[in-house]
Amino acid sequence: MKALFKPAPGAGFEFTDRPEPEPGPADVKIRVLRTGICGTDLHIRRWDDWAASNIRAPLVAGHEFAGEVVEVGPLVHDIEVGDLVSGEGHIVCGMCRNCRAGRRQMCIRTLGLGLHRDGAFAEYVVLPGENVWVHHAPVDPEVAAIFDPFGNAVHTALSFSVVGEDVLVTGCGPIGLMSIAVARHVGARFVVATDVSPTRLALAERMGADAAVDVRAEDLHEVQRRLGMREGFDVGFEMSGAPAALPQMIDNMNHGGRIALLGLPSEPFAIDWGKVVTHMLTLKGVYGREMFETWNSMSAMLQTGDVLRERVASIISDRFPAREWRAGFDAAESGGVGKVILDWTEV
Repeated sequence: MKALFKPAPGAGFEFTDRPEPEPGPADVKIRVLRTGICGTDLHIRRWDDWAASNIRAPLVAGHEFAGEVVEVGPLVHDIEVGDLVSGEGHIVCGMCRNCRAGRRQMCIRTLGLGLHRDGAFAEYVVLPGENVWVHHAPVDPEVAAIFDPFGNAVHTALSFSVVGEDVLVTGCGPIGLMSIAVARHVGARFVVATDVSPTRLALAERMGADAAVDVRAEDLHEVQRRLGMREGFDVGFEMSGAPAALPQMIDNMNHGGRIALLGLPSEPFAIDWGKVVTHMLTLKGVYGREMFETWNSMSAMLQTGDVLRERVASIISDRFPAREWRAGFDAAESGGVGKVILDWTEV
């Protein structure tokens, strides 16, 4: 099969022939149709310090995908050959305290598809059956390919109730943009988004934000007054990891405000812990997706929400045949686009 392969530690990939993976008795073999390019994949291609300390090579990368089931192990149930599927890329041990308690997203031994074991930038991928999500309702393969980042957005946006609440979203990359659409779908009152990219701020408005704010030019307190808010934001989604974002969010929260943190900072930064305490704020770290409540929520919302479905699909901005993977990665690296899709039916 053709695959995007990193033969050893170092920058770059090879688009080359690799042996097809063989499924075990509890596994599913999938013919990959589409993959999304994630920021993690860009780190792996560059082989920066993060990649060097976290990734195991040799490796087939890629963890955002949709495909068609071609083989099902004898121990796998409720998955059939021909099913359109996506994959939960966090593979858990099943034996730690959290796994046994049903909190699999908190497994202490999680392995990442395309990070610690061969992934989906290939014509075929193998996953444990319990990690395979079957799309029973019709869904476009491109949208199915971004269920992983869409799940990050849904997990973050549903961390706290946002019904009737005022929501601040800092960071309008693809996941931040999808979180805006989810907050609007589930009934937030005002949704305000911040970024420094005019392109992404325009996309935030298309996702349903009431205000899209360039924080270099406009003060969030003024935005609150313009919207008629009197007491600060009730819920925050910190999606950027930018050092200035969380302190600014804390400064604009109502007393008792709740903040879900998905953005990964590249370096430590100071925040006003006194304000966190005296304003009785709740900060919650978010990583990946809840297994599998987030997946149920994603499928249900897309099945019943026409506007949400259109907004999520519109996040996909560029499409390339898999053989043109370099152009796809360069587009994703530019930072001015939404999600970039590789088509693995064109190798």
